[in-house]
Amino acid sequence: MKLVIFDIDGTLVDSRATILRQWRAVFVRHGMTPPDDQTILSVIGLSLKPAIARLMGDGSREDVAAMAESFRDIVLAERAGGVMHDALYPGARDVVDGLGGRDEVLMGIATGKAMRGIHHMLDKLDLQGRFQTLQAADVAPSKPDPGMVLQAMRETGVDAANTFMIGDTEFDMQMARSAGAQAIGVSWGYHDIDHLVANGAQRIIDHFDELIPVLDKIWQRELA
Repeated sequence: MKLVIFDIDGTLVDSRATILRQWRAVFVRHGMTPPDDQTILSVIGLSLKPAIARLMGDGSREDVAAMAESFRDIVLAERAGGVMHDALYPGARDVVDGLGGRDEVLMGIATGKAMRGIHHMLDKLDLQGRFQTLQAADVAPSKPDPGMVLQAMRETGVDAANTFMIGDTEFDMQMARSAGAQAIGVSWGYHDIDHLVANGAQRIIDHFDELIPVLDKIWQRELA
């Protein structure tokens, strides 16, 4: 069996505008000037509190906890109000459909979102039931700790040599390599390609159309 694990934000889903809007709102609520866009995007992939701590620099644990609570309030209010405009990147659904139709392939999610956020996204994008393992910030350590990938492998029974992490941040690449899995970076996300490669990306793809051919080439080489 093969296990293909996807990050969500910046990999499967184009959530840039939503992420920036929510983070700016959190800082404004607490009377602070929001960081610039690139600084905010640099922490995407981390779980909420580690991301806040990195953005705040010298913030206390109480400050981090308060901002995390505000962030959750803002996100839940948007969901309750029907605010959900994030779309799959071009080709993402075709890849999920294509891999999902193969008996020898299992798929997973590994994200800095909470499990509730994963299910909200899967519901809105009609992707429920496509992934055999879901790893979230409230059930595993924050990236780049390898815990999410290790748990996904345990749940599916797939070993590291046959596990592939698909992501757009250096945290995804570090997590995958620390778990012994293969790391494939995508160029359309939130971190520069140079950072992906420096942190363990073994391959970079520029469009989802490239992913299945890349995986097939790897798998065929293994059979040769």
